[in-house]
Amino acid sequence: MRSASPTFCLVLLVWAVWAAIEGAASAGPALDDDKAKRPATAPDEPDCSKLPSDPRCQALGLGAKADEPEYGVGVRLRSVWVPKAILELFVDRAAGGAHNYGIGVDLSRRRGTTELQLGFEFEHINVGQGVWINRGDNVATGDEADYVLGPSAAGHQFGWFTVEFTFLNHAEINKTFAVRYGAGLGLGIMTGEVDHYNIICHGATNAAPEPGCVPPRFSGNGTYSEGQETLVPYNLPPVFPVVNAILGLQIRPTDKLTINVEGGIRTMPFIGVSSSMFF
Repeated sequence: MRSASPTFCLVLLVWAVWAAIEGAASAGPALDDDKAKRPATAPDEPDCSKLPSDPRCQALGLGAKADEPEYGVGVRLRSVWVPKAILELFVDRAAGGAHNYGIGVDLSRRRGTTELQLGFEFEHINVGQGVWINRGDNVATGDEADYVLGPSAAGHQFGWFTVEFTFLNHAEINKTFAVRYGAGLGLGIMTGEVDHYNIICHGATNAAPEPGCVPPRFSGNGTYSEGQETLVPYNLPPVFPVVNAILGLQIRPTDKLTINVEGGIRTMPFIGVSSSMFF
């Protein structure tokens, strides 16, 4: 391969210098005009190094533009519960409510005040151990009761792993606080099982099922309908829909870090905190 001629190299050098001079000349007035338009000092001017998305920064030509999307990753911690009173809307008697904790990861895309979130979460869902009576059944006339076991008695946990999309908006109070609200949909994949005994009750009523509907294993007077102690799992669907409705408060210590205190419905009621870092 032949090396370039000195004449050719000189032409390239002259062209590069000329292009640099032309670029500086065309950019110079714009920069000077921008400085002329901006006041030397402004008492209410934001710190655009920390809040580049502030509309005042954008008006001054500083920081990120409001229509440029940002991407973030975060974690969430939630307390999920279903009160006994809500469960008894669907059964005649519940032994107790359901409660547990969940942990998850969020992948977010925000643009202005809106945010699209892809969330992954896992949590155990444990209901109260004890006598449950189906809606419409009467144990005093011979209907069976379910004696549901908790995880310690059954030997395994029940829970779900969820994937959901949530659309969120933020009503800004000031540069640090905003009201956060949104909704979404997803799917929950069930893990584990919920076990129970089918119990024939003796001398019990729906209002007073103990000890007549309690199995002998737990020192009760009930008898197993199968004739012997038989642990029966509920036939639950492998996949369950997730419906989100969220309301909370967003705290922004910096433009890139958010902390959320929120509650709502995620098929089951929840309260929790989450935090995301944007890039």
